[in-house]
Amino acid sequence: MSVKIIPVIMAGGKGTRLWPLSRASAPKQFIQVVGDRTLFQETLERVADPDLYEAPIVITNQDFRFQVAEQAREVGVDLSGILLEPVARNTAAAIAAAAFFLTTRFGEDAVLQLLASDHEIDAGAHYRKAIEIARDTALSGKIVTFGITPTEPATGYGYIEQGEALETGAYRVKRFVEKPPVTKAEEMLAAGGFYWNSGIFMCKASLLLSELLAFAPEVYQAVQDAVSNAATDLDFARLDEASFSKSPDISIDYAVMEKTSNAAVVPSTFPWSDLGSWDAVWKLGEKDEGGNVVLGNATVVNSENSLVLSRSTHLAVQGLKDMAVIASEDAVYVGRLDEAQEVGKLVKKLAASKATSDLTQTHPTSYRPWGGYTSLLHGDRFQVKRLFVLPGKKLSLQKHFHRSEHWVCVKGTAEVTVGDKVMFVRENESVYIPQGELHRLHNPGKIMLEMIEVQTGSYLGEDDIVRVSDEFGREKN
Repeated sequence: MSVKIIPVIMAGGKGTRLWPLSRASAPKQFIQVVGDRTLFQETLERVADPDLYEAPIVITNQDFRFQVAEQAREVGVDLSGILLEPVARNTAAAIAAAAFFLTTRFGEDAVLQLLASDHEIDAGAHYRKAIEIARDTALSGKIVTFGITPTEPATGYGYIEQGEALETGAYRVKRFVEKPPVTKAEEMLAAGGFYWNSGIFMCKASLLLSELLAFAPEVYQAVQDAVSNAATDLDFARLDEASFSKSPDISIDYAVMEKTSNAAVVPSTFPWSDLGSWDAVWKLGEKDEGGNVVLGNATVVNSENSLVLSRSTHLAVQGLKDMAVIASEDAVYVGRLDEAQEVGKLVKKLAASKATSDLTQTHPTSYRPWGGYTSLLHGDRFQVKRLFVLPGKKLSLQKHFHRSEHWVCVKGTAEVTVGDKVMFVRENESVYIPQGELHRLHNPGKIMLEMIEVQTGSYLGEDDIVRVSDEFGREKN
């Protein structure tokens, strides 16, 4: 039987390049961009091949731990583990943590595939062939990267130049090239032998760790200590913060790949996109007769080569060409597709203003281990939310010092605790929770429970919660 590969999925990024859909608290890997799955879920399904892969391990920011667990449950993919980064330290530290963690379970010669959680990939026959070549090359003692055959002189990707051929079908890496200007990109495509750097790697854990020790010893030592002192938290392994914080903030490319003599590249022809900008989403999407990609609640007339997407209000668009119009629940972005790489500058400007900084950080819909909520309306001393509670889940037993709440059941049946009373609240029924009273919401049913919550009081912040009991191990504050 062939050696199975252990996928290591990095899902801790907080990028905002697909703003306003993606935010710091709702990064693109956990949102639906194209199709009915999130990019993270598509990644999980891509490695759910028991003939080729072991169960994946996910390394993520501790703020996203419940989203990872719930989205994996939704698509029925079992995980080898979830590692929680206490602070962001880039890909070198994340990958090192996974390697240390997995050697204790699978041995030092375990073959790891290191991949991002937010790429769009067609995992057909070309993908599987590339994976098999990479596995054989990794077993021969190389750190393998996947080089995507370029389809245009893109300036948003780094490039890899291939060197001499290896027996496995891969090539030695001759050099890495930083994101080039368009003239340089055109020259490389004309010359041939250059590939986009996909950011996907494969190697034996032992080789990765030895190269980290040689070229990035501070990363190696800090992460080794962080894994040794990790704490178990429900289904998660929480890396030690004091140790992990000592690691340099450096990518695996700079830490190892650009220094090692053991780098190899597998030329890969499978369709791939990092979906790093709205023009990438447009290129990937299904187009109408005018070249438009229309997603969600939108109507488009007399327009060409544009992306129109709405997750909330209905967008009616007329007379556009080469534009992106994106609507979330609380913001709308309008810009030229050929300037989509510059969205980050706009987000920085929004973040710098007190009036708009929340638009870059939080999303109207927030996810919790029990489900989540969407903020619907804010006013002076009141706000309205839609709560959605997963079957069998319950919120913490809690109280608030500064607000009272009214709950109206709109779907399902709720088991509600108020003080020493427990009652069932069915559709079109309501319950009142006085300020300062202990209370809890539980979904005992088999369908999603939906409640409308009306909060009234002098302070309505999320930090006005005293948790007395919580099945998810969250802090009582």
